[in-house]
Amino acid sequence: MNDLQAETAGDPATRFNGIQLLRVVAAVLLTGFSLYTALFGVMSDMIQRSVHLGLVLLIVFLGALVPSSLSLAQSALAKTTTSVLAVAGLVVMFYHVVYFDQIADRYGDLTQLEFYLGIATVLIVLEATRRSIGLPIVILAVVFLLYAYFGGNLPGIAGHRGYNAERIISQLYLGGGGIFGTPLGVSATFVILIVLFGAVLETSGAGKVLMDIATALTGRSRGGPAKAAVVGSSLMGMISGTAVANVLTTGTISIPLMKRAGYRPEAAGAIEAVASTGGQLMPPVMGAAAFLMADLTGISYFEIARAAILPAVLFYVVLFAVVHLEALKRNIPILDLGEIPSISETFLRGGHLLLSLPLFVYLIFAGYSVMYASFWALIAGVALSYFRRRTWLTPSKLLRTIINGTEAVIPVATACASAGIIIGVITLTGLGLKFSSLVVSLSAGNLFLALMLTMLASLILGMGLPTAAAYILVATLAAPALEQLGVTKLAAHLFVFYSAMLSSITPPVALAAYAAAGLAQANPFRIAVIACQFGSAAFIVPYFFAYSPELLGVDAAPLQVLQAAATAIIGATSIAIALQGWMLRSINIFERVGFGFAAWLMLDTSLSTDIAGIGLLAALVFIQLLGRKNRALGKPV
Repeated sequence: MNDLQAETAGDPATRFNGIQLLRVVAAVLLTGFSLYTALFGVMSDMIQRSVHLGLVLLIVFLGALVPSSLSLAQSALAKTTTSVLAVAGLVVMFYHVVYFDQIADRYGDLTQLEFYLGIATVLIVLEATRRSIGLPIVILAVVFLLYAYFGGNLPGIAGHRGYNAERIISQLYLGGGGIFGTPLGVSATFVILIVLFGAVLETSGAGKVLMDIATALTGRSRGGPAKAAVVGSSLMGMISGTAVANVLTTGTISIPLMKRAGYRPEAAGAIEAVASTGGQLMPPVMGAAAFLMADLTGISYFEIARAAILPAVLFYVVLFAVVHLEALKRNIPILDLGEIPSISETFLRGGHLLLSLPLFVYLIFAGYSVMYASFWALIAGVALSYFRRRTWLTPSKLLRTIINGTEAVIPVATACASAGIIIGVITLTGLGLKFSSLVVSLSAGNLFLALMLTMLASLILGMGLPTAAAYILVATLAAPALEQLGVTKLAAHLFVFYSAMLSSITPPVALAAYAAAGLAQANPFRIAVIACQFGSAAFIVPYFFAYSPELLGVDAAPLQVLQAAATAIIGATSIAIALQGWMLRSINIFERVGFGFAAWLMLDTSLSTDIAGIGLLAALVFIQLLGRKNRALGKPV
């Protein structure tokens, strides 16, 4: 349990000490500021983002001073340093607010005071990021800063013209492409409202309702708990948008159910980790990266969400198939009837809590902004909770909702600020164009190789990072290379988004697997390895929509979309069969190769290869049926 959440474990009015109260006040101010600007209009970019980040930094550093987080070994110097960082974080952020007009009039010219404030800002942001999400992105940001300063001495394409410290700090502290750039802007506007909306639904009990619905739908089939995890995580993904939050919400129900049904702890954690990871791709909310994509590409969020529907369905259909095959292979029994909730009773008890979701979708479809839609969906979520006494959001629950939402946005905000440092360097040095040229050069113009290199870069850069931060980095570096090779902008960015999303389950640093490990009481690295095994077919899915933009509904007739969707689902399921080594019975190595080759044929969009792939699959299924029949008759298979 984190510090802010621990503070509300009892009666808030009696449990807060001075530091805790200050943290809670900062969380309330951050929430109030976000709601106010959502309703009455966003302030100037620099003011909006400075207030947002300043309050986030204050919450982060005050968290190290609350009694529950202080160790006896912590020195007075460490406490003093943290206190100074808390105050300095506010000062360097609110300097932009107080002197906004003067800074704007100078068009980025840096004063001596601003130079030192800029250095302090970079250091404070990196330290806050280290405390909230760990070292990986901090190390990456430091490497990029060193490149900005010393890169002028590097030979050939790796080098740049050279920049002094003043020019670098001006770019990062005063420029719109640095710390206060697009990533932080998305956190300060879209993300925090979406996260608060999700927190309202979770605190009111909507998450439990969704999980009960999933269990009711799948509980009577073999491997029901695992299938419930898949369905429940896809539904929860619509309102949470983060893999870790999804694991911690649905996993508390699904993982114990899976273990009781006979799944190994590692397998139960892995299935939940993969299922929760895909939730970031699930409309209507999706993950924070979707809002970043809208800003980076200029494509509306509505278009992105619409395009993501089939890839998301494809992800979960394939994962559902893998889970089903695993249940058959392990002979997992069906749940006891007493463990399966009644779907009608579930809707009667808590269905009203879900009505804010269609309101959100309607407002998006009606052309309103995401902020505006999120605001009214959030208000509706609170109001709907009062329809039944047991779901009331009492004052203490509302406070807990604010605190939970604020805690959830902290890693996103700090990651976005640190990613802004990296993007600022990329923009300043022209590294993005160089990286794109390198990808095109290494792939020799071959699209498949370019896609593989891009996915590899996404998985490496995404280690230990939230999907939003991983997406920003790779989208800036690699997406232009895919566009150069003929991939549409939307398909290129969704490919990068999808790849960055999968870094949540990729060892050695797999955030979703680590979250599931605590619930499954199993080794996190082992869970990550098994998650990659269960999710291995999902790693192939983005190649389908890169080759077949019809899957995204891009300039395609409905019949083309249906054909692309059908062949992608069949092809991806074929890969799942090949990797699991099981269909109606165990399959041999030659059949595995056959299923894999059939999937490869259906990767191409031409009708001839689709027919050939389906024909090969039909032959393989016939062999499976024949083998099962022979086994039933006691004949050799």
